[in-house]
Amino acid sequence: MDTDDILAKASLRLEARDIPVPAHVSAQARIFLATAGMAPATPEPAGTSQAEWDEAAAAWNSRILPMIEPILAQIPIDLQTIEVGRCNVHIATPHELAPAAARYAFLDIHGGGLVFGAGRFAQAMTIFRAASLGCRVFGVDYRVPPAHPYPAPLDDCLGAYKHLLAEYAPRDIAVSGLSAGGNLATAMLLRARDEGLPLPAAALLMTPELDLTESGDSFHTNRIVDVALPNGLPRANALYANGNDLAHPYLSPLFGDFAPGFPPTFLQTGTRDLFLSNTVRMHRALLRAQQPAELHVWEAMPHAGFGGATPEDVEMQTAMREFLTRSAGWIL
Repeated sequence: MDTDDILAKASLRLEARDIPVPAHVSAQARIFLATAGMAPATPEPAGTSQAEWDEAAAAWNSRILPMIEPILAQIPIDLQTIEVGRCNVHIATPHELAPAAARYAFLDIHGGGLVFGAGRFAQAMTIFRAASLGCRVFGVDYRVPPAHPYPAPLDDCLGAYKHLLAEYAPRDIAVSGLSAGGNLATAMLLRARDEGLPLPAAALLMTPELDLTESGDSFHTNRIVDVALPNGLPRANALYANGNDLAHPYLSPLFGDFAPGFPPTFLQTGTRDLFLSNTVRMHRALLRAQQPAELHVWEAMPHAGFGGATPEDVEMQTAMREFLTRSAGWIL
């Protein structure tokens, strides 16, 4: 039997099985795992019309925003919005901003499958990040498809980064992204480097959507197991790419060349994360390119964490602050 025959028959067929909630994670995490899957995920529209995707975005917002608005009301943050290029950038400043932290600019790019999350959700993620880190956060409210497919969202993120470079030293800037934001953050840094711009002090990529071809192992092994993101996003990926090659490094930055330089990078995922493979493959790619990178994997954690307030989520936020201190010299 030749190699092709062996590989053609290599798929594993698993019997139906129950996957219990592990007893060794926090009680809050166990509750999240037991209940998060009860909420129906927002389906990807079959078509590409603006009306279809606007309806899906409204459904997505109606599922998520009511859960976070009461929390936002209790966070002591000043929020302002400026226009940079053709998008908004939200600036969240903690009321008790430490003098040592006032010099830093944390550029954060929100998630949402590259198509959702504009507006209030982008503001919310900016506020949460500022509260958890204790520094000023600039959240990019990038334009989204269908009206604004690639490269518009990436252009917006690069424009926001250039805006910060005009006001802050690169060593005082960090760039972050969660999920789709991790895609845009990484692609933006590759493009900034390719255009000769100085790189920031650090990159923090949480459960990043780095491979729009969805070729990683965990797209199969963690399908349905991930209660937050049970399936891939092929239609959203195609809508965003707008006919361009999904494997291009500015669309799937996992396939980029990191040897010419990349900032010290914090990578976060969980063992139940659909994007686990994206994250571990990125870690290996950076190490092969001899770029500094740390991989942080949480037990049983699905995509985007356990909701933000569990001991595991707090531990993750602490790990991010410690990384900025250790790798970028920030005092938070």
